[in-house]
Amino acid sequence: MPEEPKNLLRYRILRYTPNLIRDEWVNIGVLLEETQGPRRAVRVVPLLRALPSEFDSRLRAPADQVSVYLEKLDQTLSDVLQLSPQRGLLADDFDAELDRLYREYVSPPPSPRGVVRNMRAWIRERLNDVFLRRGLRGKIESRVRVEEFTQPGDPFRFDYAYRYNGTRGYVHTVALDRDAAQAKVLAYTAECIRARAANSVFTAVTEVAPAPENPRHQFVSRLFEEQKISLVPLTRVERWAEDLRPRLQ
Repeated sequence: MPEEPKNLLRYRILRYTPNLIRDEWVNIGVLLEETQGPRRAVRVVPLLRALPSEFDSRLRAPADQVSVYLEKLDQTLSDVLQLSPQRGLLADDFDAELDRLYREYVSPPPSPRGVVRNMRAWIRERLNDVFLRRGLRGKIESRVRVEEFTQPGDPFRFDYAYRYNGTRGYVHTVALDRDAAQAKVLAYTAECIRARAANSVFTAVTEVAPAPENPRHQFVSRLFEEQKISLVPLTRVERWAEDLRPRLQ
């Protein structure tokens, strides 16, 4: 029999309510907390750029201050933004559960033509499946801050990071067809980290392999090559994860 999940978590959905009379709302974020531990995290839609840093700083305060802050939100956000009633759940992995809740309650569904609108979230979903099958989820961190290497307040986070034999590895998803700007941020961040930790290694996981005839693909590919960032398309990620596994034992 498989073991039951051990961690009791609770979550609330952040909603935007433009019309209280008609009881209409749109889910724009999710707040997840440990019931018996200190972890709290929030994820909101990218359009609300000011909210993630505000929530993050508030949720890192002592537990009693966080309780006061959440109670205040309930009282002050009632006109336009609302927090849903609290719900509990059992899960083994906090970060994977945050990804699942965001995907289930907040992420927009695929378009009618089947095109995934949030390609990076889709790549992360595939990666999470690979990590789970290879037994790597407990050995890999998620949503890793970089401000200690760049500038205080830098909002960028690597999707994943790991350690082995004194080496720090970073993994980030990049949509080749849509996200050249994200690739440039990744290259800049890798350069900053290597300036202080020269043996760091970087991997970019993409939805496809770079196409020789696609100028944008080739731009990103050259950018990563200059910064010694390995590019791994999803078609090769199973082999990459299998090669990584013995180093993380």
